[in-house]
Amino acid sequence: MTNNLLKIDYEKYSLSNGLQVILYPDHSVPVVAVNLWYRVGSANEKFGKTGFAHLFEHMMFQGSQNVPKEGHFRYIQEAGGSLNGSTSIDRTNYFETVPANYIELALWLESDRMGFLLPGLTHKKLDNQKDVVMNERRQRYENQPYGLAWEKLFSNLFSPDHPYSWPTIGWMEDIAKFELDDVRNFFKTYYTPNNAALVVGGNFENKKTKEFIEKYFGNIPKGNSIPNIDAPSQKLIECKKIIHEDNVQLPRIYLGWHTEKAFDENDAALDILSDILTQSKNSRLHKLLIFDKQIAQDVSSFQYSAKLSGSFIIASTAKPGITLAELKEEITSEIKRLINDGISKDELTRAKNNVKSSFIYSLQKMELITDQINHYNFYLNEPDSFLFDLSRYEKVTAEQVAAAAKKYLLNNYVELNIIPKTKR
Repeated sequence: MTNNLLKIDYEKYSLSNGLQVILYPDHSVPVVAVNLWYRVGSANEKFGKTGFAHLFEHMMFQGSQNVPKEGHFRYIQEAGGSLNGSTSIDRTNYFETVPANYIELALWLESDRMGFLLPGLTHKKLDNQKDVVMNERRQRYENQPYGLAWEKLFSNLFSPDHPYSWPTIGWMEDIAKFELDDVRNFFKTYYTPNNAALVVGGNFENKKTKEFIEKYFGNIPKGNSIPNIDAPSQKLIECKKIIHEDNVQLPRIYLGWHTEKAFDENDAALDILSDILTQSKNSRLHKLLIFDKQIAQDVSSFQYSAKLSGSFIIASTAKPGITLAELKEEITSEIKRLINDGISKDELTRAKNNVKSSFIYSLQKMELITDQINHYNFYLNEPDSFLFDLSRYEKVTAEQVAAAAKKYLLNNYVELNIIPKTKR
């Protein structure tokens, strides 16, 4: 893919109620993708009242004033389309891809749950979805091997008053206490046109699409101003070690450091560092732990870049008979070796090529392109940031990778050990 294909032609404007609209026409495809981001995630919740953002990922498919329960799924699928939603710590998105002639249907469905969800919200629906979410928590977290790892890691990496300290799904005791008034108020506060951005991409006619958007979204009232998020700065004053017994066969170690938020100065260098450490069979920790020493079943790492801050995580599962202390010793020694000796030109080139290929692969489908446009609009306020984003990685030097590792991975960290339950 050449650089000019990463330069998109788009139009961005706002309705009178504050809804941001981004149009990206592409007449080479037979579909239209509708992608709506609400600027609300678990970080917008409060300690003791967690899980609301994720709950709405469920509630938004339970029907609204003019759409029956689960009608959203049925209408889109009967039209030959696909749809889904997802929640993160920073945002919630909802998206549909439909044959081009069903664009009006997709826009109407999204507008009805933005403007008219509450009339369809009942105690019965809430109780039903509370049970669904609690079940999801049991299945994906509490009864899943290593399922509690991430929340144990992040609740120790961040202080209890920081909005990244609780899991996106919420704490079980908070989910159990959901009240209809709390749910209604959360919706009224955050699911408003002035807190959302709508991207439409694909085979559509601009003038007609603008008319549809005005027709369905234009009369939805603007909400109040969005409350600011209080996120105290974080610094570990000492290393923390947490040991958690779980129903697992093999022990696993997680190491977590505070780093930088999305698109900050060293964000791209930390992504490259992750690739060099673990992303391929030739990567340093993969080669060292799995092939050379044969002491690990697996190893992974990533730079987790969010809106308020970032973290660098390394995780590795020990082979039978190997202690987590042995794994940790090899991991920390390799990090120090990288910092002291630097990385090779071949390592840097390979990592950049990996980043570039995965980046370009992610732009194969219109639904992914529209989501990426919303991603850039959310973090950078510039929908057409594909070239800027890719150039961040192309500019990274070997010296910057080692310097980023030195700046962050020699600091205090959280160590989580998940070990097999002892027989009592």
